[in-house]
Amino acid sequence: MSNPFITKVFHFNAAHQYGHDDWSAEKNWEVFGLDSKVHGHNYTLEVMVTAEVNPETGFIVDLEELKDIVQKYVIDILDHSQFDKEVEWFKDKQPSTENLVKFIWTQIDQRLKPV
Repeated sequence: MSNPFITKVFHFNAAHQYGHDDWSAEKNWEVFGLDSKVHGHNYTLEVMVTAEVNPETGFIVDLEELKDIVQKYVIDILDHSQFDKEVEWFKDKQPSTENLVKFIWTQIDQRLKPV
């Protein structure tokens, strides 16, 4: 039998703006279009965890710990922010969905412990 998956859903709102400071406004518009202006999103974050079930606890993850980690190190940082300006991790990166996922994963992965 394969390992089970558990998914927790979170929500946050944040803004961002694509662009390069060393490019002209015209070049930023040409490359990024409307996304070269500050704009926001209502995000739904699904955190999925899988592992072998711990035979002593019956768990694959401590859900309270997961919820606390995501709240403190993801939601509290990103919610109602312009994360490309306010979150140090994004200072030298485009605030793309791909980079947002990388940021979120690093925030969770380095803190979540096996049960």
